[in-house]
Amino acid sequence: MRPAPLLLPPNQFDHFYRGGDRIGALRGGPGGPQRPEEWVGSATTRFGETEQGLSRLPDGSFLRERVLADPVAWLGQDHVRRYGGDNVEILVKLLDPGQRLPVHVHPQRAFAREHLGLAHGKTEAWVVVEADPGAVVGLGFRRAVSPEEVAGLVSAHDSAALVDLCVTRSVRAGDGVLVPSGTPHFIGEGVLIVEVQEPTDLSILLEWDGFAVDGDRDGHLGLGFDLALQALDLTPWTSADLERHLVPAESLVDAAGRAVSPLVAALPADAEPYFRAHHVDATGGADGDGVGVDVPAGLAVLLVLDGAGRVDTTDGGGLAVARGDAVLVPWCAGDWTLTAGPAGAVRGVLCRPPASDAAEAPR
Repeated sequence: MRPAPLLLPPNQFDHFYRGGDRIGALRGGPGGPQRPEEWVGSATTRFGETEQGLSRLPDGSFLRERVLADPVAWLGQDHVRRYGGDNVEILVKLLDPGQRLPVHVHPQRAFAREHLGLAHGKTEAWVVVEADPGAVVGLGFRRAVSPEEVAGLVSAHDSAALVDLCVTRSVRAGDGVLVPSGTPHFIGEGVLIVEVQEPTDLSILLEWDGFAVDGDRDGHLGLGFDLALQALDLTPWTSADLERHLVPAESLVDAAGRAVSPLVAALPADAEPYFRAHHVDATGGADGDGVGVDVPAGLAVLLVLDGAGRVDTTDGGGLAVARGDAVLVPWCAGDWTLTAGPAGAVRGVLCRPPASDAAEAPR
């Protein structure tokens, strides 16, 4: 049986920080209190694990196994030619932190290749779905810091100083933030985020006070902090630098509060060598004047955030979708369209690997 569009079952699991109830409410999963992540359409395992993190399909098989068995059907010939057939080239998550995440960093590709034997680092991006008033994120250190100073703060477990070093910004639903690998960062509590990232689980913790993790033992990818902290890009950031890595929610709507387009980029253009994320907004019309969202063939993960409608493909049939659904569309299903019912609308976030003709990501 060839792959067709399908609905992914929930894939939450325990983690070292609190949260998860918003994910459970959206997706019908178990919720919290210690399951703040769901990995969606994942062919990636947690660091050091053999299965945890992998997405299962409705028949119980792992997506990764199905992709490896028939990569062209799932990913397409152009994708396989450019990126190979052993990875979907993207990892999508739902994040629901019930406490501020620790200040941490993800290594760049060159570091991951040299010290971990991996082809990918971990550039990531956040598309904010919900945000409590006052919710913030932090990216980059606000002043020049020497490697010795950072190492001293990490060794001293000085969480307050490390948080204070970060440039912060309040966020609201609709904001999209690109986080280049090497950049120290954190996510505050009170947000629900669609995270799109390179397909690895590589995090180096700089502080971990109040978290259910032994950072001295487990915070450095098994490299030791002397080496792991070399993954940090210590270039100072300003508020203007953070804004350049952001697509603000207000840019997504016109003066009347309507979506500027049924398909609009959720992230800055610098994300495109790594992954793609778009807001989708299909409206129905009793007289056939509704606006659908047309998507070309290619592996895609659609998270439906509001409303109900249909995904109809040229070669793989179709299915009804509604709020909370995670829809996986393989390449072989062909071009597809998201439509809403006659009197309604359907809205979500569409996540895809980089295009086969995307610019080369920095190595």
